[in-house]
Order: sequence, then structure tokens, then C-alpha cells
Amino acid sequence: MNTFFRRTLTGAWIVIFVMGGFWLHPLSFFLAGLILLIGTQYEYYIIIRNTGARPQIWSGLFAGITAYIISTLIACGKIPKNSFLILIPVMLIIMVIELYRRQDKPFDSLAHTFFSVLYTAVPFSMFPFAAFSRTGLNSLLPHANISFSPGIVIGFFILIWANDTGAYLTGMSLGRHKLMERISPKKTWEGFFGGIIIASVAAWFLSGWLGVVDKTQWVIIAMIISVSGTYGDLIESMLKRSTGVKDSGTVMPGHGGFLDRFDSAIVSFPLVYLFISLFG
Repeated sequence: MNTFFRRTLTGAWIVIFVMGGFWLHPLSFFLAGLILLIGTQYEYYIIIRNTGARPQIWSGLFAGITAYIISTLIACGKIPKNSFLILIPVMLIIMVIELYRRQDKPFDSLAHTFFSVLYTAVPFSMFPFAAFSRTGLNSLLPHANISFSPGIVIGFFILIWANDTGAYLTGMSLGRHKLMERISPKKTWEGFFGGIIIASVAAWFLSGWLGVVDKTQWVIIAMIISVSGTYGDLIESMLKRSTGVKDSGTVMPGHGGFLDRFDSAIVSFPLVYLFISLFG
């Protein structure tokens, strides 16, 4: 009971943080995304250190944070799109730093340093483009001189949670056939399809409130989230199994770490953003 209560309480705080942070105001949106980026990227580096590799934690975090800040400023229309070129010298500096670290396997270090930027920082750096310079669901607090709507991101997280809830309940009650037992013994095909159904139903009813795209497109987005989010969870499980780690962190009692809670988001959001960019 204590474990269940702790997990439920932590889950409630996660929902409050995500919904409140991304919905409250453009500044809180920026800070919420930044916290998730730093948390997931840092945990990745700590996990990798268990393998003996020594990625450049602070240099990698600097690159990820820089990408996020540049993305936000571009999305706001404050700087030109070619400002992303700033990342070129940042990446070159990281490679030069490795020359002086005298690691036994320097390219293992570089590979993990850069992969974390791709795996965690790039997906979160897409969040500002989904909110700034857009109209739709209004923020909870008023803001001036900027076009901003968190509707896409809010809807995205709601559908992730709907999928997770549907998959859990269906898997617990009907689950018989393992989805990928080698990586995640508890996941079942019944839970997988249950998650898709619940997320699609939620998208159908919430589409009018969320706006941005029409009802059919929100249902398609729900399916994208369900499928790619499941793979995101499996990829993180593969990472933990290959490094001998049970949880990515302990910052969220009963839920593990940032990477445990947002593994689905970092894989599925780029595909959702791609869909909305092409068809929204």
C-alpha cells in the first residue's frame, strides 16, 4: 500500500508539473522543457558511465541546452533560422576537448556524448516550434507581444498518458501474448492494442478543445503516439538492460527517473511534430 500510495502521489505531481509547466505561461513552458531536457540527458550520461565509457557530461549538456535555447528563440521569431549554425563550433569544441581527456576509448566517449544530444535534446528542442508562433489553446496566464499556444504539447502528453493507462489496464486484465519478452517481460500485445484504442478515443473527444488539427488527424496522432511511444519505452528498456540498470534515476519515487517517465515522449514527439508540420 505504501508503494502504491507513493507511486500515485508522485504520478500526481508529474501531471501537475507537466500540465502546469507547459500550459501556464510561455516562460514556464520554456522552463518545463528545459528541466525535462537536462534531467533526461544527464540520466543518460550517468547510465552510460556504468559501462566504463566516460562521456563529456557538462559539454554534452551545454550542447543540448544551447540547442534548446536557440530553438526557442527561433520559434519566437527573435533570431534567424540559420542561428542553428552556432552548434557547429560547439560540436567541434567537444571533439577537441576529447583530445585532452586521454580516455582509453575516446570515440566511445564522443559517440555517447553526441548520441545523448540526438536522443534527448533534439526531441525537446522541437517543443518550442510546436507552441510559439501558433494559435489555439490559450495559456492559463495572459502574455503580451508573442503568439503562443501549448495545445499541441498538452494534447501530446494527455494522449501519452491515455495510451499508458489503456495499455496497463488492458495488459493487466487481458494480457496473454508477450510483445517483446526479451526486452520488457510485462508488455503484451493485448496491452499494446488496448493503449491504441484508449488513446484514439481520448483524441476523438478532446480534438475540438485542443484544436490545431481536425478530429481525424488527432486520432492519427494518437496512433502515432501509441506505436512510437511503445518503441520509445522498449528502447529505454534495452538501454537499461544492456547497462545493468533497473531505473534511470531516483528523483521520482515509485517511477524512477526522468528518462523512465519520458522515454516515450522523446521518441514519439518528433514523429508527431513531423505529422503536424506536413498535414496540420
